Amino acid sequence: MRKRLLLAVVPVLLLGSCGLKSGSPMVDDVSPGSVGQGEPLKGATLTVTSKNFSENIILGQMTGLVFKAAGAEVLDRTNLPGSISAREAIINGDADAQWDYTGTGWITFLGHADPIVDPRKQYEAVRDEDRGNGVIWLPPAPLDNTYALAISKKNNAKYGLRTLSDVAALAAKDPGAVTICVENEFASRDDGLPGMEKKYGMKIPAGNIQKMDAGIIYTQVSESNSCLLGEVFTTDGRIKAMNLDVLEDDKDFFPNYNASAVIHEATFEKYPVIAELLDPLARKLTTEVAQTLNAKVDVEGEDPHEVAKDWLVAEGFIEEG
Repeated sequence: MRKRLLLAVVPVLLLGSCGLKSGSPMVDDVSPGSVGQGEPLKGATLTVTSKNFSENIILGQMTGLVFKAAGAEVLDRTNLPGSISAREAIINGDADAQWDYTGTGWITFLGHADPIVDPRKQYEAVRDEDRGNGVIWLPPAPLDNTYALAISKKNNAKYGLRTLSDVAALAAKDPGAVTICVENEFASRDDGLPGMEKKYGMKIPAGNIQKMDAGIIYTQVSESNSCLLGEVFTTDGRIKAMNLDVLEDDKDFFPNYNASAVIHEATFEKYPVIAELLDPLARKLTTEVAQTLNAKVDVEGEDPHEVAKDWLVAEGFIEEG
């Protein structure tokens, strides 16, 4: 699920050696709606890719369907393992388009330790610097898939926590009350638990920290008393489904992870209309919309491709048939 992991060394090597040959053609019978009029991509053959978590797969499917409606032949190569595989595919030209996140670009790919608090300035910094790597970042969506801490509404009826500063105050007053479930990576990253503790002046006893898989965290926070708080991602559909309260990052510690369409430079130079095709989608993709779409996959078990298509049709971006 994690978009920020530096995983998949072996898949990166495979991408470099043999390219993206195992994708499947998109065969949907779709046509232009409010985007793609005149089929400006007619004659193009484009490959879309994504990372291997629900939200990014949905975004990749949206991109492919819009390209298809605009006249392109589309190869679907979504669901690659880890952040690096999809990134390398874009850089190498093995794929033409994906969606990535400004925080991932700034911190993980470009190697900056400190995030830029203003989301627009962070996007512009990533856009400008990554152009040197042959990567084009289109304007981002409001969708911000960042870290957060959450508590069940049931437990929060007792504590009344609203912000991370409230957590720091509770930890100082009653250290034993603040138990937390996190992923291994979050427990050690500077933009994770250690940095958060430093920023907010809190100290959570080591014995109060449990490390586990991301999917288990939601269940533990919602249904058990072993974790008062849990690491979550703000666009996750399970937040609403499991009746969790997300605590406000009132000191703006966590980086902005706004979703942005990312295009291979040569592809964009050949088909600059891609920006015009994807911009209306980006404007509509909020954190709340992402929660709803992600829940359809992660809670209700729907197929990411169908979720993407249904949303595009409902919004009038494309038409079926």
